[in-house]
Amino acid sequence: MTAHPMDLSCFKAYDIRGRIPDQLNPNLARDLGKAYATWLQPTKVVVGHDIRLTSQALTDALIEGLRSSGVDVFHIGECGTEEIYFATEHFKMDGGIMVTASHNPKDYNGMKLVKAESKPISGDTGLFAIRDLIETQNFDESSRTGQLQTLDHRQAYRDRLLRYVDPIERLKPLKIVVNPGNGGAGAVIDQLEPDLPFEFVKVHFGADGNFPNGVPNPMLIENRTPTVDAITSTGADLGIAWDGDFDRCFFFDHTGRFIEGYYMVGLLAQAFIEAEPNSTIVHDPRLTWNTIDVAEAMGARAVMSKTGHAFMKETMRSQDAVYGGEMSAHHYFRDFAYCDSGMVPWLLITRLMSEKNQTLAQLVDARMRAFPASGEINRRVENPESVIQAIEHQFKTPDAVIDRTDGLSLDFTDWRFNLRMSNTEPVIRLNVESRGLPDLMEEKTVQLLTLIGGEVV
Repeated sequence: MTAHPMDLSCFKAYDIRGRIPDQLNPNLARDLGKAYATWLQPTKVVVGHDIRLTSQALTDALIEGLRSSGVDVFHIGECGTEEIYFATEHFKMDGGIMVTASHNPKDYNGMKLVKAESKPISGDTGLFAIRDLIETQNFDESSRTGQLQTLDHRQAYRDRLLRYVDPIERLKPLKIVVNPGNGGAGAVIDQLEPDLPFEFVKVHFGADGNFPNGVPNPMLIENRTPTVDAITSTGADLGIAWDGDFDRCFFFDHTGRFIEGYYMVGLLAQAFIEAEPNSTIVHDPRLTWNTIDVAEAMGARAVMSKTGHAFMKETMRSQDAVYGGEMSAHHYFRDFAYCDSGMVPWLLITRLMSEKNQTLAQLVDARMRAFPASGEINRRVENPESVIQAIEHQFKTPDAVIDRTDGLSLDFTDWRFNLRMSNTEPVIRLNVESRGLPDLMEEKTVQLLTLIGGEVV
């Protein structure tokens, strides 16, 4: 077979992500359907897409490729990534494909692929093999055309979500600012609203692939202002914002303060351990002490996983963990097919606030004081590997605990840091935390950033 003259740079470590149309287009989407069918040999696959303007054409081509390979396609339409995870597992499909570029710029799109039980397909578990099939055009032929039918999953999905706040009568009538950033989360809020006692203040609520208020990415500080303003102007109890495909959610307390995802991981871990003592929770290596402290104080087990959804899900399955969380605002749940959801976390937080009769600030303040953290800081440098090696050489002491689960972690008595390289660009990611010593945390953060140098990202 001769190589296919197609740019396949959109195949990344965890998913497919590329610029339209040079890196990703309907022709490639059609071939992706054929390659996925050849590699996985599925009988029935669920497909859905986000609100981007290019998603429908890519989805149509993807479905065409799947059906031409004899696969029956169940189309759930416009949705969030977690709805594909849910439908694949709940309806016992052989696989699922979500067309989305999450929080990437408007001219990008992509896909996330899973197999049965919503197990992720990443670079080392099949994604690159699928890419190679496209490059060689080595697709299986089928004598039949697969059927296409729509699948109404929403009622079952809604019921699964509402289980996390059962009994609903215990919920307090909170006022909540909800900001989907013109992404897809609003449709689910509208579906849940009649069953919940909350007053929703809706900001940038309508789905709009033109992204009139900027790309939905609450990690960008400038994108948080509309949520903060709505909280302070309405006296809301809580604020929530999502990225475009709402597999991540971000929290703001009643003062409009953004709560780092790290502290939300500890809070959710605590809630699950209270419900299931002696359980296991999984966390990423970037910021760890608060999560470990919460788990060990309650007699549970905290297990570290390499950063990234494929690694987190694999670790959770192998450890039968009830919950897993990354400081990047990905939260994973055993009873949600071990997958990440941007809807489950905020429902659980409202339940916690109601049951404990506390604000979000009251639920996290003590932990934030106990383990002050820098949050993730990114710097673009010319040679990330040599920079990290130089920092290790300078900071490594006999009493330092070294961990290389993901990048370089050095733990000292009162403070620790993690340095990681980006998978896709010459960027170093830094996280620093201390044991109740904010001045020390800030001092070490400045010291490390001075040594890293580079350009602010």
